[in-house]
Amino acid sequence: SLGIVAFISFFVGGVVAIQTALNLTNPLIPKYLIGFATRQSVILEFAPTFISVVMAGKMGSFITSSIGTMRVTEQIDALEVMGVNSLNYLVFPKLIALLLYPFVIGISMFLGIFGGWIAAVYGGFSSNTEFITGLQTEFIPFHIAYAFIKTIVFALILATIPSFHGFYMKGGALEVGKASTVSFVWTSVVIILMNWQTKIVSPCHSLMTQVKLSKPLQQCLGRWMMRYEFKKNDALFAVFFLLLLGFIWPYLTEKTWFAKKAAA
Repeated sequence: SLGIVAFISFFVGGVVAIQTALNLTNPLIPKYLIGFATRQSVILEFAPTFISVVMAGKMGSFITSSIGTMRVTEQIDALEVMGVNSLNYLVFPKLIALLLYPFVIGISMFLGIFGGWIAAVYGGFSSNTEFITGLQTEFIPFHIAYAFIKTIVFALILATIPSFHGFYMKGGALEVGKASTVSFVWTSVVIILMNWQTKIVSPCHSLMTQVKLSKPLQQCLGRWMMRYEFKKNDALFAVFFLLLLGFIWPYLTEKTWFAKKAAA
């Protein structure tokens, strides 16, 4: 996956820098904003979220199709007959492997900013000094931590949802392809929704770091803001949870006592 991540990151970083430069038509706007916009766009949104959606198509489809093929060819049934915990044997290694996913996103961040620097400097939109100044302007270290927090959440999504669709699929080769498609769609949807949910952390922390208030007042204001934000987002999060539960529930009830009774 490193090849496609490097390719997309480099060129999209360049596109972000060029589009920012083309929209700075006012001579009063400093050119260092090109570097500033490139840094913010790549670190906060492009590298963690967009690359995760791309990985949902490449890696998620592969996980679903490989586990689904094992289900179709009865390899999973053979593991269970031998007394092997098939779910643990097939899914747990993928969870462990995706703990290294933040390193991939770190490479994507570097290549995105590097691509923006190449496009801005060698395209004649900004000088090297102005672009570097923009990269260093008002840098908040928590944004890096925020991006990696999102990355860990997305890594868990990339490992679990495709594995679920592959492990519990039924049918033949045609159903394997359908399961891969459904897996990609739902993984992308959950990534986008979780990306929106994680945004409630960043504004509160950024305000506390930028506004110079006394420490007790910062703590009080921070608690009030977090309480307000969580209440404001509870309704949509509950709707999302109910939709996800409604989608998974048929698979969960297939092997329950009620399903067996109904089948009998």
